[in-house]
Amino acid sequence: MFAYITNIQKTLPLYAQSIDQQKEIMESFIHLHVHTQYSLLDGQASIDALIDKAQKDGMRAIAVTDHGVMFGIKEFFNKVCKINSKHYDIIKEYEKELEGIQAKVAPSTEEQSHTAELQSLIEKEKNKIFKPIFGCECYCARHGRLSKLSTQDDRSGWHLIVLAKNQTGYKNLIKIVSLSWTEGFYGRPRIDKELLEKYHEGLIVCSACIGGEIPQLILKGQLNKAEESVLWFKKIFGNDYYLEIQRHETHDPTASQDVYPHQIIANKEILRLGAKHHIKVIATNDVHFVNEDDAEAHDRLICLSTGKDLDDPKRMRYTKQEWMKTTAEMNAIFSDLPEVLSNTLEIAEKVEFYSIDHAPIMPTFSIPESFGTEEEYRRKFSEQNLFDEFTRDENGKVVLNETDAQAKIKKLGGYDKLYRIKLEADYLEKLTYDGAKECYGENLTDEVKERLNFELHIMKTMGFPGYFLIVQDFIRAAREELNVSVGPGRGSAAGSAVAYCLGITRIDPIKYDLLFERFLNPDRISLPDIDTDFDDDGRRDVLRWVTDKYGAHRVAHIITYGTMAAKSAIKDVARVEKLPLSESNYLAKLVPDKIPDMKKFKLGDAINYVQELKEAANGSDELLRDTLTYAQKLEGNVRNTGVHACGVIIGRYDISDVVPVCTAKDKDTDEELLVTQYEGSVIEETGLIKMDFLGLKTLSIIKDALENIKQTTNEDLDIDHISLEDPVTYKLYCEGRTTGTFQFESAGMQKYLKELQPSKFEDLIAMNALYRPGPMDNIPSFIARKQGKEPIKYDIPVMERYLKDTYGITVYQEQVMLLSRLLANFTRGESDTLRKAMGKKQIEKMNHLKSKFLAGGKTNGYAEDTLLKIWSEWEKFASYAFNKSHATCYSWVAYQTAYLKANYPSEYMAAVLSRSLSNIVDITKFMDECKVMGIQVLGPDVNESFLKFAVNKNKNIRFGLGAVKGVGESAVANILEERTKNGPFKNIFDFVERINLTACNRKNIESLALAGAFDNLGIKREEFFADTGKEETFTETLIRYGNKYQLDRDSVANSLFGNEAFIAISKPEIPKCESWGALEKLNKEKELVGIYLSAHPLDEYSIILKYVCNTGVIELKDRSALRGRDILLGGIITATREGMSKTGKPYCIVKIEDFTGSDEIPLFGSDYIEYSKYCKVGMYLLINARIEPSQWKENDLRFRISSIRLLQDEKEKLIERISISLPIHELDEQTINELSVLIKSNPGNSQLYFRVIDGTNKISQTFYSQNIRLSVTNDLIDFLQKNENIDFIINK
Repeated sequence: MFAYITNIQKTLPLYAQSIDQQKEIMESFIHLHVHTQYSLLDGQASIDALIDKAQKDGMRAIAVTDHGVMFGIKEFFNKVCKINSKHYDIIKEYEKELEGIQAKVAPSTEEQSHTAELQSLIEKEKNKIFKPIFGCECYCARHGRLSKLSTQDDRSGWHLIVLAKNQTGYKNLIKIVSLSWTEGFYGRPRIDKELLEKYHEGLIVCSACIGGEIPQLILKGQLNKAEESVLWFKKIFGNDYYLEIQRHETHDPTASQDVYPHQIIANKEILRLGAKHHIKVIATNDVHFVNEDDAEAHDRLICLSTGKDLDDPKRMRYTKQEWMKTTAEMNAIFSDLPEVLSNTLEIAEKVEFYSIDHAPIMPTFSIPESFGTEEEYRRKFSEQNLFDEFTRDENGKVVLNETDAQAKIKKLGGYDKLYRIKLEADYLEKLTYDGAKECYGENLTDEVKERLNFELHIMKTMGFPGYFLIVQDFIRAAREELNVSVGPGRGSAAGSAVAYCLGITRIDPIKYDLLFERFLNPDRISLPDIDTDFDDDGRRDVLRWVTDKYGAHRVAHIITYGTMAAKSAIKDVARVEKLPLSESNYLAKLVPDKIPDMKKFKLGDAINYVQELKEAANGSDELLRDTLTYAQKLEGNVRNTGVHACGVIIGRYDISDVVPVCTAKDKDTDEELLVTQYEGSVIEETGLIKMDFLGLKTLSIIKDALENIKQTTNEDLDIDHISLEDPVTYKLYCEGRTTGTFQFESAGMQKYLKELQPSKFEDLIAMNALYRPGPMDNIPSFIARKQGKEPIKYDIPVMERYLKDTYGITVYQEQVMLLSRLLANFTRGESDTLRKAMGKKQIEKMNHLKSKFLAGGKTNGYAEDTLLKIWSEWEKFASYAFNKSHATCYSWVAYQTAYLKANYPSEYMAAVLSRSLSNIVDITKFMDECKVMGIQVLGPDVNESFLKFAVNKNKNIRFGLGAVKGVGESAVANILEERTKNGPFKNIFDFVERINLTACNRKNIESLALAGAFDNLGIKREEFFADTGKEETFTETLIRYGNKYQLDRDSVANSLFGNEAFIAISKPEIPKCESWGALEKLNKEKELVGIYLSAHPLDEYSIILKYVCNTGVIELKDRSALRGRDILLGGIITATREGMSKTGKPYCIVKIEDFTGSDEIPLFGSDYIEYSKYCKVGMYLLINARIEPSQWKENDLRFRISSIRLLQDEKEKLIERISISLPIHELDEQTINELSVLIKSNPGNSQLYFRVIDGTNKISQTFYSQNIRLSVTNDLIDFLQKNENIDFIINK
């Protein structure tokens, strides 16, 4: 197809001849120096908008030349291809019609006339085809890319426009851009002249803006050097070197005023050099935004990029002329130099049409020479042997005609490539059958052999055996060499029996009716996609192993792009506008997380939806108005790059031979990563093979639990071979005690499990698949049939074969596929096509398959009305049916977690807690679950704790020492080693006498003390920090004592007597000190362990503080933003200080803290008299107040208290009502069930309202629950927040 397109494009004139009369008298022009939003925080133009404007202006091409990167090139290519495809399709139809006429011996007069018309129409469509020009504005290092001396001031380099003229040029461009990152990065990615000379073929180079080498030398008066440089470029690039001029005259006083005068000076000399050396000059406009009215938004983007405020007189400024000017505008600017415009078309004419996409480029797997080599295979097999093997089915039957067979050979890369594929396929077969003996026994059944042969043949004839060899290899290494936990499989790959035999998956697909063609359809060529779960800690080890094996330049991560969302756009603009932080936060908070019946929305939609935002956007406050105006313009702009969490590329060649790469720092290890410049959704189109290496926390939990079991019971539990019929595990499921387990822990799922009473693994697989929107409708019937309360019926008796495990209900996509084969003789490929067509509602394809299904079913003797009934049920079901392969794999992981929780509860929950430290919500939930299970979660203790959460002899859980902040792993290792060797520590003196005080230093000891790790050694936490009277803390005294004791002990050990009893050193006395209060103790505890182990002082009031109070304590720091506003805030008193004013009146300064932060509130005069009784640390207060100006000073804003009440007294009265908004079209059974459970299980005093919204018809109805009063709990609020379709309001 692309060859056909290329042939058309070779005949295209560059500029359309049908442009209106006005443009015919102008010089044609295209933009060759264009920055998109991928010039991060510098370009503000989307690729769509640039193409659209260029096309509307009649331009037939533009270049994309972002700063030092090619991030946007693939998007640019894809969007141009999509635009052009419409024209190619029309041209193809016209040409087909034309060929029909021309094939006639004697076409009629009318047909002859139509021929001319068709030719005209073809030319008209050709003139609409748009040409993408791929480029980059590179930074060219002055002293070479490898020189990175700060004294040379070469962090930016000279600017240079480099364009790819053809496929060779594109390959060279991506190579030099990649090397600018991997070798030349110094502040910015830098190339140099050495690279330009080495990779010059197929490149067009332009001298760039006044940041380029030639203009810079001219402006410095170094005209000879400028001329030398010009001659160097001409020597290397010949007629593909162009000089570049720009004219950015501006009359805006807020724009840069010095650029245009510099351009005038540089342009004059550039034109002279061009004329002297016969080098053509082009005009560009250094495009950074699309339209003139985008200049102000771009100005703010530059402030954001440079970290400056808008009113900073020294900040970086552009001329505000850098928009994508029309042809007319460029003609007006360069009316005296028309040739510099027309020369841009010459460049575009030189640029060829070519594709940057490629067929799959499979990495090379190293096969042992003892098995065979390509050379041996070339001697052993003829091309005819290969032709027969690759064009027939697995049984040797001819299935392709000669034309299709030859096309298949060509698509696989020709005979030269087939030798390699066959070698890999034969080795894959060997490994598969070796593994099959372990999985299925020595004597394989015919069913197993038939399945394996079919799969192996498909893998071979699709050209993918190497892919499976690579995957099995790194999974084998993970398990056998690296001690990394690997998941049992994920997604449709679990349907492969070959994958099972290779150890890629751990689920038998034949046993569970999982289908290979759901993974790799033999009727369509699609890349295999095996996603692999590793334990969180081991994932990085596997990646390092892969990189070492295949080479650092052939393994890369995948880039991601972070864009400005509505809230961040507001905050970004507000910062540069110097809008007060409180106002910025206020505006951002007004942006809703969701808008009913609108899955995706922009800031403009939020402004229309939220009245306060609308008032701010249209109000008289210019600062607020501008903030929202420019935030809307910048919303969606690419702000930063990241690294894909799991996507990894393994290449046959260096990745930079296929796509441009850059570098990034690993956020955990700080090591440098190689990263593709094209993102994951398009990377495979370039031919690169993407694999997902996922970190699954659950695998880490299981691994930790197994270590805990080994530690407490000395049992080596093989979790992959536990019984699937364990009664204790099913009892846990039947009782709904699944909190902390995988997949089955939601309130709704627990309810259904109690009703279902699962008794076999297949029940769990089915529930995993059913518990999602759509299939949930079948859960009540599924439960009733299992319980015998509803008869199990089959439309046709033979359907029992595949529906028995799900009690006659179709649950999985695989069941539809298997039944289509059984009932209507569908092939494997056709059954997967049916699954896909139904799921994507491909009506035309479904109608064709329906006819085939009816015909096949009737041939097998089934009634048409029964077949129609089955088909209609499938149509309804298939759009939301779930993949059984994935459900089975993850149900197995879920079962493992439930087995561990049921049989080793303390060991398992310790592992769960160890992996939840960063999530305060989860760890609180799991600690509560431990209480329900009768397990105590105890603080850290030097005599019982290990590195992670662990189980003590009483089966209670101890906090891990390694989780205490300020205590490194070496300190913990030293403590554990000493404790293991010589027993528990008797007291704090024994501790410092025995521990290596270099490995476990003062900071470590203080952190352990604050966390409570020494509480059981007879010393209080505060005593470590008490003053001993010698200008040192007791911790310091202990360290000195410990060091002296160990020195004396070592001396005695080396003496004649060698007895520690002779050590004569007195133990220091523990100083007396004032005890810490409960809150102070809690705060220090939280600071060290990350959570409040004993309690959280504000948890009980979190809903009040977040949803009833209208002001956070932190907002008091900017009182101007709160001026005139009635305030309701709450919090806990954390400190007070009292004193006397100059007039002798008492006052008190109260420090109050909530979840947002802390601030001080002064109590003077009558406030002190009335409210000083609340000036006590630890009191929970609710304060009504107002910010008002002082009577004498307008700008002196005072905190006027109306009332102070105790939070605990008001808590039950404050939440009067909750109104829950439900979009009717987004409701599903799962949501309703979970919401119902949460409401009914928490009775209270608050009124309940439901607002049901029909967004389609723009109507809503509010319902009041007369019979239900509820308590608004944290669980309910958490559920409402997590459900993206639900909104709620408290007390409004």
